[in-house]
Amino acid sequence: MGPDDAADLLGDLPAGEAERLLRLMAPWEAAPVRRLLVYPDRTAGGMMTSEPVIVGPNTSVAEAIARIRAPELSPALAAQVYVVRPPFETPTGRYLGLAHFQRLLREPPGALVSGVVDVGITPLRPEASLQEVTRHLASYNLVAVPVLDDGARLVGVVTVDDVLDHLLPAGWREHDLGPDAPNSDAPNSDAPALDIPGTGTRKAGVSGADTPDVDARDAGASGLDGPGADGSGAGIR
Repeated sequence: MGPDDAADLLGDLPAGEAERLLRLMAPWEAAPVRRLLVYPDRTAGGMMTSEPVIVGPNTSVAEAIARIRAPELSPALAAQVYVVRPPFETPTGRYLGLAHFQRLLREPPGALVSGVVDVGITPLRPEASLQEVTRHLASYNLVAVPVLDDGARLVGVVTVDDVLDHLLPAGWREHDLGPDAPNSDAPNSDAPALDIPGTGTRKAGVSGADTPDVDARDAGASGLDGPGADGSGAGIR
C-alpha cells in the first residue's frame, strides 16, 4: 500500500486510533504518511502520492524508461518522470520540470533527460482545491500533475485516478457491472432496420441518428477523411 492510500485510510479513523497505527509502522514508512495527513482531504496535498518517478537532470533516457517500466506503477504515474535537483525523495531538491514518456521513447537511449524536460506545465500548490486540480488536468490534457511547496520542491503528484476517486460517488468500486448492466456497445434491437448507403444491404438495430447518411464510395471523392488519417495527432509538450 502506498503512502497516499495509507493516509486515506488513516484519515477516516479517530485521531487516537490513527496515531496508534502510525506508531506500529516503521519510521521510514510512517514519515511520508504523516506528511500527507497534514493536508485537507479534498486538496492537491490530500490527494497526491508522494512516490512518483523522480530522476536527476543527468539521468539517461534509457534509465528513465527503465524506471517507468516498473510493474507496480499505475499508468498515470508511468506517464511522465519528474526532474529535480537532489535529494530525489519527496520533498526533493529544486523542481526542474517533467519529461513525458512518449518524448523519451523518441530520444536516443544515451541522451540525457535534461534535454527533453517540459517546463511549460505549471505545478500546483498543496492547498489547491479539488476543482482547481480537475480544471488543471483538463486544461493541460494531463493524467498527472506535480505539486510543489513554497521552496519549489516537489512534494508529490496528483493523478487523474486520485481525482476520480473524489469525484465519483462513495462506494462506486462496488457497483455491479454484471451481465444485466447496460452495454452502450450493444446493437439497439428496438431501432428500425437501416439501409446502408451504397451497399444495397440493411442493418438491423441501428438508429439513423447514429449512422451518417454518406455513401462510403463517395467519401474519398468528397474529401471526408477519418480523424487522424494523415497520421497527425495531439503532440506532447
